[in-house]
Amino acid sequence: MFTGIVEELGKIKVIQNGQDSMRLTIESKITLEDIHLGDSIAVNGVCLTVTNFSKDHFLVDVMPETVKSTSIRELQIGDAVNLERAMAANGRFGGHFVSGHVDSVGTILRKRKVANAVYIDISIGEELSKYCIKKGSVTIDGISLTIFDISPTKLTVSLIPHTYSETVLGIKNEGQLVNIENDLLGKYVIHHLEQRASMPTITMDFLKENGF
Repeated sequence: MFTGIVEELGKIKVIQNGQDSMRLTIESKITLEDIHLGDSIAVNGVCLTVTNFSKDHFLVDVMPETVKSTSIRELQIGDAVNLERAMAANGRFGGHFVSGHVDSVGTILRKRKVANAVYIDISIGEELSKYCIKKGSVTIDGISLTIFDISPTKLTVSLIPHTYSETVLGIKNEGQLVNIENDLLGKYVIHHLEQRASMPTITMDFLKENGF
């Protein structure tokens, strides 16, 4: 579990491509201060497992499903990536519940400066818009952000200068892909309501037909 508060920008050092999989070597500093084999690290919002590490880098394996369904597949050597270690139980919870399980990828449609903020419009699939509400939370490339506007095919987030300069959203350009994870609690609520809606209405006739 993560919070969506990016701890540092890492850098892709080596990419080893399999037939449908990848192995990444990522340079970092803060992430390596307290790292162990098997630790979960969010890389641009994707939860990956540490398989090896040294004093200046760590390795993660990316399985075929993750390659296919996230922007990890577009990474190049030298690219910056957002890094966050798994949430500590005794730490401050500054963002929102983030699982590191990406729901979809979106495309940066437009970036524009408004006073001290940068507004970013991102395309989304219509199937995801039901999980998004204005002023609600969303995770973009592992960053916990607030939705400022929403339509069936687009959402808008606003970044303060610190977030813009310290994460990959300050580096990425219009037309590039981002990983999107909708609010975890919202997904559970929607799923529960949809399941209840599909259940038959309990009537006297229903009870009699089912032996009650």
